[in-house]
Amino acid sequence: MERALSGDLRAWLASARNWLIEFAEEGVERIPDRVAAPSPAKTEASQPETPAAAESRPAEALALFDAPPRWGSDTTLEEVRAAIGDCHRCRLSEGRTQIVFGDGNPRAELMFVGEGPGAEEDRRGLPFVGRAGELLTAMIEKGLGIPRRDVYICNIVKCRPPGNRTPLADEAATCGVFLDGQIAAVRPRVIVALGKPATSLLLGREVAITRIRGTWQSYRGIPVMPTLHPAFVLRQYTAENRRAVWEDLKAALARARETTA
Repeated sequence: MERALSGDLRAWLASARNWLIEFAEEGVERIPDRVAAPSPAKTEASQPETPAAAESRPAEALALFDAPPRWGSDTTLEEVRAAIGDCHRCRLSEGRTQIVFGDGNPRAELMFVGEGPGAEEDRRGLPFVGRAGELLTAMIEKGLGIPRRDVYICNIVKCRPPGNRTPLADEAATCGVFLDGQIAAVRPRVIVALGKPATSLLLGREVAITRIRGTWQSYRGIPVMPTLHPAFVLRQYTAENRRAVWEDLKAALARARETTA
């Protein structure tokens, strides 16, 4: 019995160690508290809502009941931004300074998708303009030899998560509708997924970015190149990590130009 328990404990510790390694790879410094779902109100609200009640709801609440937008081949970034509005669909809106939508060429061949805005992005309203953004810009302009303005850059969530934590599943799902809209509008030839959260959302499953990076994936028929997030590269600034990202970006650009030819 004791031997069996000892084996179970070793297995549990090994599993926990693997999770900690993956969190460290992603630069996660704090695991967010679990957010409890609100309990249903014990009132007549469980009955079908009347038209009069719907009309009496505030505009912010109405947005929660809207059907998800349907994006087509004629979708524009302006339409996606207008659909977001002054969004209060999830808790992230409570702490933001402003919505950080996206930046770059609306017809870019390469689209970079990150996790969420940081403090500098929240202040300026643009994605990837802090230290990680400076590194990403250098990778694009000095490494690939193309101006940053020629690519399109955005994040999964458009409001800064508190303490720069990883977006929670419901937050990513809520904002993912608008990421779909951005992808539909830009129609990139290749998507570069920066880090684990972006890659996991696009692929629809949890991934370990250090294991999957550099391997071609697909999102709705669009080639996806997962790579390390620039913030992780800054924290683990090794020749190996820099070379890995450089190879991934070169492959992404080459694939985009192959598709163009």
